[in-house]
Parts: sequence; structure tokens; C-alpha cells
Amino acid sequence: MIPATKTDYRIERDSMGEKEIPSHAYYGIQTLRAIANFPISGIKPLPTYIDACVLIKKATAIANSNLGCIPQDISNAIIQAADEVLKGQLRDQFVVDIYQAGAGTSHHMNVNEVLANRALEILGDEKGNYTRVSPNDHVNYGQSTNDVIPTAIRIGGLLALEHTLYPALSDAIAVLDNKADEFQDIVRSGRTHLQDAVPVRLGENFRAWAQILTDHTGRIERAAEDLQVLGIGGSAAGTGLNTHPQYRQEVVKILSELIGEPLRISPHLMAAMQSMAPFVNVSGSLRNLAQDCVKISHDLRLMDSGPKTGFKEIQLPPVQPGSSIMPGKYNPVMAEMTSMVCFQVMGYDNAIALAAQAGQLELNVMMPLIAYNLIHSIEILGNTLSALTKKCLEGITANRDRCLSYGEGSLALVTALNPHIGYLNAAAVAKESLETGKSLRQIVLDRGLMSESELATVLDLEKMSELPKT
Repeated sequence: MIPATKTDYRIERDSMGEKEIPSHAYYGIQTLRAIANFPISGIKPLPTYIDACVLIKKATAIANSNLGCIPQDISNAIIQAADEVLKGQLRDQFVVDIYQAGAGTSHHMNVNEVLANRALEILGDEKGNYTRVSPNDHVNYGQSTNDVIPTAIRIGGLLALEHTLYPALSDAIAVLDNKADEFQDIVRSGRTHLQDAVPVRLGENFRAWAQILTDHTGRIERAAEDLQVLGIGGSAAGTGLNTHPQYRQEVVKILSELIGEPLRISPHLMAAMQSMAPFVNVSGSLRNLAQDCVKISHDLRLMDSGPKTGFKEIQLPPVQPGSSIMPGKYNPVMAEMTSMVCFQVMGYDNAIALAAQAGQLELNVMMPLIAYNLIHSIEILGNTLSALTKKCLEGITANRDRCLSYGEGSLALVTALNPHIGYLNAAAVAKESLETGKSLRQIVLDRGLMSESELATVLDLEKMSELPKT
């Protein structure tokens, strides 16, 4: 081993002592302690969560400078450092495992130290000279983990929704609506309990899925309104300790401009840091979406099943070989992936619910778990819907002949005969058809229950499958 030289590390001190910090590192001593304490998962903070924390630091630096709480040159350096991170620089410096000190203090200090050390460089000073720019006294002025982390979860959630999930939902809805128009004239057999049911339009299946996703978009948007209410400025325990009287209003105004959201101050700052209800609400709406996405993905797999021994009413676009041993096999992999992601989101939702009720008194210490699970859920759901849309939904084709064959052969067609021959006669016709293989039409004619012209009108598949106007 090559002996370390004085240029390989710097010495930093905190209230617990001193440590050697790698000279290239922008994080500091508190981050180094967290690295040693929490070698848990190897999972580092999500980029969107880093953005949220850094945006808060940028907004607070601007506000504190405007209010005369920190010097202008230091504020400018912190703002420049924040902008560099927001542009993608120094991302490898955010290194604390997501399973860490309760409430998120370790990650919070990681952010403070990185911005402080980069600000020092910008000012022409050396990293670690915290008498010039301090992670605590300057970057964190007027703040506490108590109010920064719940605010960062809110900002991160809003960013993830706007950048990932909402666009993906919008694209999926548009493609499903287009497919509905394309397939509107195709009649297939409906199925309830996985048994034959009355004929339906293939196009209406796709239109129903589009409506389901539209409804979920509205539910998520309504739940996300809670994320716009911030407790920033509550400082320690919601008291507002060590903050300027105008600080809260100034920070919320600046943050609103930075992310383009109508943010507002919580009517009770202590409540905003104690209750995790906004995150549970949003997570619940994501779970609800995930459940219907599983149902849709399973429908796609069933309707594509085969090709010889299944439904094969539609063809999902093949995107990769489906077997290491069976040549020519293609699997509905995009739909399968969708279900897996949705199951993960449901699991995250359960963990968020457990973490949300685990706070005590003035603080919930499980916020790091909530932060990761909520933002990750939003992003993987958005990425999944985007991939499903591009690699699957856009390329779906219909097997018209197979759909028509099933539609015409469904025993449930007998349902349309009920008003004309009665339920018991209709049941008898269905039973004979199943036993003999004769068509419903032939049996009705043989029994003299209806005329051929009457049957032609009653058993009109297109008319039967037309939805009522709303």
C-alpha cells in the first residue's frame, strides 16, 4: 500500500472529533460518519430527491441574502454551486445510503456539505474551511432537517409527477383512444368470470382503459395538491427558531417560481412536519393506479394468448425472443414487466403507510424511507407506462377474423333472445347448442320460436355491441 501524503486528505472537525476526508471529496465529516454507519443497501438518493433538496437550498440562499441574513458573496456562491448540481455536476458526491439516520439528517448534511465545499472553491478558498462558508451556519441558515426533509419530499414528488408520470399517462391515454377508434368496428365476445358473455366492441375495450387512466390522473392530481402545502420555515420542531420573520413567505415564493407550482405555507408548521398524510394520500392514489394497470396488463396478455391454443384476438408487438429453448416463441414481456413494477409500487405503498404512523411527538423519523418509496414509485410507474405505450400499445394489431368468430359463437348471444322467447326457452336453446354444436340461430328456427327476419334483427352483433349514448 502506498503511504498517504498530506495531499490525499484534509482534516475536518465536528462536535464529535476530527476525521480525514479524501481531498477530492466535496462531502464532509458528517457525511463520512454516515457512510461508515450505514453500509446497508448500496442504494443512493434518487436524482429527483437530490434536485428537490438542492432547490430548497438555492431558494433559502436567495431568501436569506435578500433578508440580510447571510452575506451576498456567500449566497451567490451557494446559488452557483446549487445550479451546478442541478445541471448534473457533482452527482457522485451524494453518497449516503437511503436507509440512514432517522428523519434524513445524514442526507441533509451531505447536501449542506457538498454545497458549502463547492461554494468555498467558487470563492477561491479551500474545501473544509468552514469558517468562511459553513454547511450549518450558511447553507443551512434558518433551516432544520425537521422542515427541509418533509419539504423536499413534497418538492420531489411534484417534480416526479410533472416530469415523469403525468406525461406518461397522457401519452398512454392518447394511444389507447387512437386504438379505440381503429378497432371500433371489430366485434368480439365479451367474457365475465372468464366465460362467454355478450358481444362487445374491441374498440370500447381500449376506450375503457383510456377512461380508467384518465380517472386515475384526476385522482392523483387531487391528491398531489397536498404536496403544495409546505412547512418550510418551521425550523426545529415547527417553532420557526432562528428564522427571519419574512423568511417563510420569501422561500415559498422563490420555490414556487423555481419549480412552477402554486406552493403555499402550511397554516400550522408543526402539523406539516409531524403528519405524513399527504404522502400516504399520494401513495394511495399511485397504488390505485397500479392495481388497474395490473388488470389492464393481464387483459392484454389474455387477449394475446396463443397463438394456436389461446384467445389470440389481438397481437402484441414482439420485442424479443421469448424462450431459450422453444424457437419462434414470443412473450408479452412489456405487459409482464408492467405487472411486476405495479406489485413493487403496492409494496412501497404498504411501507409508506407503516412509516407514516411510526412518528413520535414532534417528528416522524421514518422520512428517508417515505422519500425514496414515494418518489421511486412515481418514477417507475411513469417509466413503465412510457415503455408500455411505446413498445406495446402503439403496435397492437387486431385479429379481426378470430374476434368475429368468437363473437358469433358465443352462447351468451342467447341473452338477446330473452325478451322474445323468454328466459327458460333461451336457456334450453343454449343448452342444446352446447350439446349438439348447432348454432343458436338454427335451433331457434327449428323450434319455431322466431322467424328468420326477427332473428336477423335481434342477433345483429354490431347493434348488440353498441354502447348506449351518454
